[in-house]
Amino acid sequence: MANIALLNNVDHHDLRILTGHSAEFGDAISQALVFPTEFEAVSREYPIFFRKDDQDEFQAIALLGLAPRENLFLTEEGWDARYVPAIQQRGPFSIGIQRPEDGDGPGEPMIQIDLDHPRISREEGIPIFLEHGGSSPLLEGISDALRRLYIGLEHNKPMFDAFVENELIEPVTVEIMLNEEEQVDLTSYYTIGVERFASLDGDALARLNAEGFLRPAVWAMSSLGNVEQLVARKNRPSGIE
Repeated sequence: MANIALLNNVDHHDLRILTGHSAEFGDAISQALVFPTEFEAVSREYPIFFRKDDQDEFQAIALLGLAPRENLFLTEEGWDARYVPAIQQRGPFSIGIQRPEDGDGPGEPMIQIDLDHPRISREEGIPIFLEHGGSSPLLEGISDALRRLYIGLEHNKPMFDAFVENELIEPVTVEIMLNEEEQVDLTSYYTIGVERFASLDGDALARLNAEGFLRPAVWAMSSLGNVEQLVARKNRPSGIE
């Protein structure tokens, strides 16, 4: 069970973070949630698909492997990609809302830390805070990742509502031949329909662009070219299950 505390440079001045990526740190996963604020970077490395959560709401995932708990980007040396999804960058950190003492107002987003997370140490790793209390470069990077998550989460539902309104989302089944005998079928996923997207009129395209959702749609479509690279990784002994 998580032991969550509001991060501060007094109580946590001596905490360090074990960096890198491994199964021990929760990186042995076949897919990771991704958000509109990172679609561009994600699309250069991973296929982006959509799925429905338990509340029947759409969410986006980066496909990392073709079997349960298989991350084909995870090697003995770490995460083999130019970009790691923000949700995997954050480590023991998360965003919490600090409410005003009088309870009046929306509250302010603040960084929280899970003190029982396996990345936490007092002897090894990179300091969270500088000697005199300022944020270390590591914490600055974590703050950027959390900002992408926080803003991306706010944009998630409006983006998918716009995609649904324009009838852009369609189910997809991807049949992947790994070799002459083995095939993997990806089902229960959705994507942007290329033909439907191409048929949008100027007004629809303008609205999507004004809302900031046109480019994420294009990035999601273009990312599917990365399926071929995923298969190439699957067919060489570089992933860790």
